[in-house]
Amino acid sequence: MTSTVSVRAAAAGIHPRAWLNLALGVAAQAAGTLFINTPAFLILLLHTQRGLTLAEAGLLAATPTVGMVLTLFAWGALVDRIGERWVIAVGLAVTALAAFAAMAVDGYVAIGAFLLVGGMAAASTNSASGSLVVRWFPSNRRGLAMGIRQMAVPLGVTIAAVSVPVAAESGGVPLALLVPGLIAAVFALACGVGIRTAPPGASDARPTSAPAATTPGPAAPVTRAANPYRGSAFLWRIHAVSVLLVVPQFTVSTFGLVWLVTELGWKSLAAGVLVGVAQFVGAIGRILVGVWSDRLGSRVRPLRWVALSAGLVMLLLALSDAASWGAAAVVFVIATVVVVADNGLAFTSVAETAGPAWSGRALGVQNTGQYVAASIVGPAVGALIGLVGYPLAFVAVALFPAAAIALVPRISEERDRL
Repeated sequence: MTSTVSVRAAAAGIHPRAWLNLALGVAAQAAGTLFINTPAFLILLLHTQRGLTLAEAGLLAATPTVGMVLTLFAWGALVDRIGERWVIAVGLAVTALAAFAAMAVDGYVAIGAFLLVGGMAAASTNSASGSLVVRWFPSNRRGLAMGIRQMAVPLGVTIAAVSVPVAAESGGVPLALLVPGLIAAVFALACGVGIRTAPPGASDARPTSAPAATTPGPAAPVTRAANPYRGSAFLWRIHAVSVLLVVPQFTVSTFGLVWLVTELGWKSLAAGVLVGVAQFVGAIGRILVGVWSDRLGSRVRPLRWVALSAGLVMLLLALSDAASWGAAAVVFVIATVVVVADNGLAFTSVAETAGPAWSGRALGVQNTGQYVAASIVGPAVGALIGLVGYPLAFVAVALFPAAAIALVPRISEERDRL
């Protein structure tokens, strides 16, 4: 059986161990995402029962994201130096410790401090799991692989959406933090044991032959990989597009549950289930978009369509405030699917353009820009909702993906970079 799998994997140009590494990378990032998003699903409790304004609760929910911003590039640089295995394992171990510490303290300042530390540690999974895809998968399978990898985010959010509101109602903030702490601890151990460094040439999907014997002589000079940021604005434009598209994504994930409960009158459990279902469908959508990009041979072409669609669905959400129960649910699911569809496309484009030698740093820059924007979304959109209400706030958010459309690079620029 093992030999059959190996033969099929080899025929597909994929190392047989690639899928295990991908699965562990997905699990690791899902664990980190669960921790990062847990405070967002505490907003309902903090706002309706603890007396915090939406802006204040949004600020607390943003602290793990701020932590990620502070360390994403550093983790990416470390991945380029030592590989993914220990970066993920150590990062998740510290994330677990931060969650357990936050359970034991009183006061929102102290809780926020440990959420900040946990976010700094959880950032390790972002660049490292993306780097695993680049190292292990050939270019004609990276869209699919990165789409699967990007399932980690909606998977983590789904677990948070289903578990955190229920845990918070019965045990408050401490019990809500127990689940992400335990999951991070489990996968810190699993990734430390299971992840392996890719063999040379694995991402190129070409078998390597034994080196030919050479006569003694001076060593050949070591060639450094060229800086992919020099001579072209391609990567910077992808980074900018991703930053703009983060705004609708985090608006929906941060305030979707609160909108359903406080604005549309849903029960918190039913709203949590809908959010979880929407995130699961979004995960499938990421895979399909990745496969689509593989078949098109382009990441930027579908990225432009996703940006256009994201603006449209935010306008539909604004109109859904007065819609029926069923119509609002359908629009919410569609919006959740669309606003997360760009991530895999952008990450794959960045990783392919940067190459294996620069992918950790480039993905670190990519993540940093996204999470800088995400850390602002919680308090800023929360304050905006408090001022003008949900419909007008959703209209304002629709302006960001509209601006992103013009920044998506042309297909000809993409081909020149690959």
